[in-house]
Amino acid sequence: EVQLVESGGGLVQAGGSLRLSCVASGLIFEDYAIAWFRQAPGKEREGVSCIASSNGNTYYPNSMKGRFTVSSDNAKNTVYLQLNSLKPEDTAVYYCAADPLNVCDELRQARHYDYWGQGTQVTVSS
Repeated sequence: EVQLVESGGGLVQAGGSLRLSCVASGLIFEDYAIAWFRQAPGKEREGVSCIASSNGNTYYPNSMKGRFTVSSDNAKNTVYLQLNSLKPEDTAVYYCAADPLNVCDELRQARHYDYWGQGTQVTVSS
């Protein structure tokens, strides 16, 4: 059984930091890119970042550049998302997802991802 398990969310004040983790099991980690998405109440899901396990290539939409950093530890089947200088508008459930197109030159539509985690809540207070 394939599982993606996110952790590291929580309540933080504006300007603070969090590091989210996504641990993958039941799949060949090196065959997938891992992407992060987020969804706030009443809003559409939006892509945050992506990292390709094949070559470490990363991608961030313009709106996500500068404060967020994605990294991976292939030996631990784990991808991290470092969130810095958090703002109240970053409040959302953050999800990781596995993409068999292990390239990460863009964030693809959700239907292209084979597996999703259950999400971890990030709440930023003002």
